[in-house]
Amino acid sequence: MTTTIPGQEPLASQDLDRLRARRAGIAAFVGTVLEWYDFIIYGTAAAIVLNKVFFPSQDPFVGTLAIFASYAVGFMVRPLGGLVLGYLGDKVGRKITLILTLFLMGGATTLIGCLPTYESIGVAAPVLLVICRMIQGFGAGGEYAGAVVLSVESAEKGKRGAAGAWPPLGFAMATLLANAVFFLFLAVLPNEDFMSWGWRIPFLLGSLCVLVGYLVRRHIEEPAIFEKARAKAGAGKIGLFSSIRRHPRSFFVVIGSRMGENGFSYFYTVFCVSYLVNNLGFDRPASLWAVMIAAGVQLAAIPFYGRLSDRIGRRKVYGFGALFSILWMVPFFMMLGTSSTTVVILAFAIGFGATFPAMLAPQGSWYAEMFDTEFRLAGFAFSRELGSILAGGVAPFIATALYRWAGHWWPIVVYMGILGALTLIALALGPETVHKNIED
Repeated sequence: MTTTIPGQEPLASQDLDRLRARRAGIAAFVGTVLEWYDFIIYGTAAAIVLNKVFFPSQDPFVGTLAIFASYAVGFMVRPLGGLVLGYLGDKVGRKITLILTLFLMGGATTLIGCLPTYESIGVAAPVLLVICRMIQGFGAGGEYAGAVVLSVESAEKGKRGAAGAWPPLGFAMATLLANAVFFLFLAVLPNEDFMSWGWRIPFLLGSLCVLVGYLVRRHIEEPAIFEKARAKAGAGKIGLFSSIRRHPRSFFVVIGSRMGENGFSYFYTVFCVSYLVNNLGFDRPASLWAVMIAAGVQLAAIPFYGRLSDRIGRRKVYGFGALFSILWMVPFFMMLGTSSTTVVILAFAIGFGATFPAMLAPQGSWYAEMFDTEFRLAGFAFSRELGSILAGGVAPFIATALYRWAGHWWPIVVYMGILGALTLIALALGPETVHKNIED
């Protein structure tokens, strides 16, 4: 079988499949970079500036807890977004869902950059901030799962792990981009100007992300696997909770395995930045450098772990990441305590850059393979985002409260260890899916 593309020689079926897989992967990567820039920028700002302009307090600890609480609100609505947008993606198509999430997340981010502060309108300012954060969270609920499913369903045979690594690679690039933008304005602007208006610019760039993301995603094709499943289903009814009724084991395995991965993700990028600045006296640019360099390491680690999961299995790679992340907590905090910028950067590079991606890279393909095609996106997104509430959404808040209570980082090590242990248990109970035929 051959297919002709205007202006080119006819393509064989295998070449066409490879081309579609590449296009889907690049679209998933670029879209994820732009959309998660929107979501991550809030966490970066929360640790540095938003607590002061939206939740001013005589006690910096109170302001930090308040902004981390508003940060968690975005996670609270993510399961609802995952359920609704995932259902829409299964019924109408992956493409329209990914375009919709783009406008939801980018629009909310841009609005945050336009909000008046507490000094201007009082308590209405944090209320409006929370509403924007909820819109962000609703869109995020369907974005990541949609990007992964698009890439995995379009993948070549035997390369679903590598294909599923495209969105987490985009997440790493978004982390690097968001922190780099903040670093730029912190370095260029005087502190007074940055606190007055400079912090708004990274949020206003969300409108540019919407435009570029739309131009990339409007040309993507629906995966052939999805089209076949939709044609076969015909007028059959698929309920909002069909995925849970069909695969209850997968539902709980996804939630459990998210505990460590999602918890460590926002522990490093949100709590640790705040901890370095507010408790250890690091300047803000130095703390952002640590995250940026670690994200740069991820750009190499994620594709490696994705391909490795195609060779040895999803659970083995994921389990290595969870176990080593637990073991790294004590050395990590000891290295932070040296107050050496070089040592701190090394601690982040090992923990967040080289070890954490072993959980993130195989996760997408594993989750997608656990659900049937006709409700894959809804099952993936809903269960994944329920795990987000219990892990990443509250991790910065709980870690901050534990440090204030104990005056030491040991309770945080125990807390992160519990999250990692829950992931290891879920991995032991979950199926290995690397050789599964997802068309069945």
